[in-house]
Amino acid sequence: MVHKTMTQRTVETLVFDNTYARLPQAFYARLNPTPFSTPPHLVHANPAAAELIELDPEQFARPEFATLFGGGALSPGMEPLAMLYSGHQFGVYVPQLGDGRAILLGEARNEHGERWDLHLKGGGMTPFSRDGDGRAVLRSTIREYLCCAAMQGLSIPTTQALCLVGSDDKVYREQIETGAMVVRMAPSHVRFGSFEIFYYRKQHDHLKTLADYVIQQHFPHLCEGSDKYAGFFSEVVERTAALIAQWQAVGWAHGVMNTDNMSILGLTLDYGPYGFMDDYDAGFICNHSDHNGRYAFNQQPYIGLWNLSCLAQALLPLAEKDALKAGLDTYQPRFEREYLQRMRAKLGFAEEKPEDDELIRDFLGLLQGSHADYTIVFRELSTFSSSSDGAMNDRLREHFLNPDRFDAWVVRYRDRLRIEHSHDGERCDRMNRVNPKYVLRNYLAQTAIEKAQRKDFSEIGRLFTLLQNPFTDQPGMEDYALPPPNWGKHLSVSCSS
Repeated sequence: MVHKTMTQRTVETLVFDNTYARLPQAFYARLNPTPFSTPPHLVHANPAAAELIELDPEQFARPEFATLFGGGALSPGMEPLAMLYSGHQFGVYVPQLGDGRAILLGEARNEHGERWDLHLKGGGMTPFSRDGDGRAVLRSTIREYLCCAAMQGLSIPTTQALCLVGSDDKVYREQIETGAMVVRMAPSHVRFGSFEIFYYRKQHDHLKTLADYVIQQHFPHLCEGSDKYAGFFSEVVERTAALIAQWQAVGWAHGVMNTDNMSILGLTLDYGPYGFMDDYDAGFICNHSDHNGRYAFNQQPYIGLWNLSCLAQALLPLAEKDALKAGLDTYQPRFEREYLQRMRAKLGFAEEKPEDDELIRDFLGLLQGSHADYTIVFRELSTFSSSSDGAMNDRLREHFLNPDRFDAWVVRYRDRLRIEHSHDGERCDRMNRVNPKYVLRNYLAQTAIEKAQRKDFSEIGRLFTLLQNPFTDQPGMEDYALPPPNWGKHLSVSCSS
């Protein structure tokens, strides 16, 4: 929640703490970020995120801002550290992972008592880097920074991004690129894998310490319960199910749903090879490294359940097996309820009817068979005239390769709208509040990246502003709502993206 405040802090007067650093040293490695070897420069900063920690946006223009959030300085109370965790990666347990290129600077605290982790991504090598260099490149940080803004604009729970700091340092990925750092913010960056590591190491005392810490900090209403660990797990299940339902409704794929990329708070975490769908494809794979399609779009609901089962296993030393299973059993009905509610809203239904599930599935089948653009067709569906059989709906009809099948579906759709006495104008307004006009298509991000690599950061700012209001028609921005050009339809995105 954003609180309006009169407090305006400078870089020097930010208030930091780090409660995670009060945990035993087995939970992390203390180290400072490694600054760039060349002077850092601010690429972009987020005023709304700054407001959460009461930082005056005028500070963005100061060299000290880029220095601090480019890893070149520390504020009192930060106590930077790299967090330890493990996780299942592509279904295989990896005994130790941890922050290999990210450093928790500390928790910025505002006057309302809210704490925000400031997590610096690209801050150099840590003990958990394995064979990596601990750096991030401008390309990947732009993608994360912009997608945080996009998800925030869509009201999908997410980590936020405070700023993006660039440099002229050279970093090697598939090619030589310039290094950058992004500062992401969240109430916590604890993951499913944070619990798994202590379960598999049989360090059940540390497992309990972590669970008690997370419950006290983020689920305080559970502190006095006799079954607080099972209650905690149930709430994680609820949040995760709701989150993935929102991903599915908006047509977004994460790309790497490993358990170490799953937030204990039900936030979208760790943006890598993500993708908003262009043409609807239930089997959409956004990560070219995912050769078997484990994390394909239509697999995300199942993978959410699979990952939660891994977390349940890790909590077995703390809670009864039957209680954890009962929590896990709530996942599917919660997901289906949340997903159907959102899809009904996307189709303009104000009421629930038994036939809705089939009507939704058949419409998605029409989209798939026609290679129709998911975002555009749902947005244009708001213009559907329930009183006309002719020209008013012709534009919508043009999206479908088999117009006769679409016409047959329309008959059912029109009848369904009439059952609840739907009024076109009111329905249009409702649908336009849930069907975005603008999403962060991969080609839009790529365009911003290519300009930024030439030191032109204007497109980042333009997209950032656009994505904050994705449901509103924005004058002069119509091109951003068009389908991607041919070159932008099949961009290859990998884990290093």
